[in-house]
Amino acid sequence: MQIKNFAAKYQIQADTIRYYEKENILTPKRRENGYRVYDEECEKQLQFIIVLKQLGFTIKEIQQLLLLRNQPISTECNVSTVSLLDQKIINLEEKVQFYQKALQVVNKIKGLIAEDKYIKNKEVIEELMLGFFEDTKPRRIR
Repeated sequence: MQIKNFAAKYQIQADTIRYYEKENILTPKRRENGYRVYDEECEKQLQFIIVLKQLGFTIKEIQQLLLLRNQPISTECNVSTVSLLDQKIINLEEKVQFYQKALQVVNKIKGLIAEDKYIKNKEVIEELMLGFFEDTKPRRIR
């Protein structure tokens, strides 16, 4: 499969595919003429990358995981992987808490403005928003 079709299949830009190659997290084979060939292995790699990106992994973290994945199984490799995943779990839990709190605030605001009650509840709504801002200041979503 050529880059244009490969990128379209996964709804990403060809430049993104090239960037992943540059960062050594996607490694297509090359034909004699230098054209890239995206095969089943590339599809698996890209699916892995997409899932990790959706989970909030950075390119550096994805590089690290791929590096660990390609190493022989060892205690050191296992400890490194678990440590990285532990940090991601903490980040994801923080995001979940943030979004749960955000959902509560948005639902409260919705109730306060329903049925043309905005003017009456304007100050309460502003207090809710400012309170939410203050509550979430230390752990802004990245």
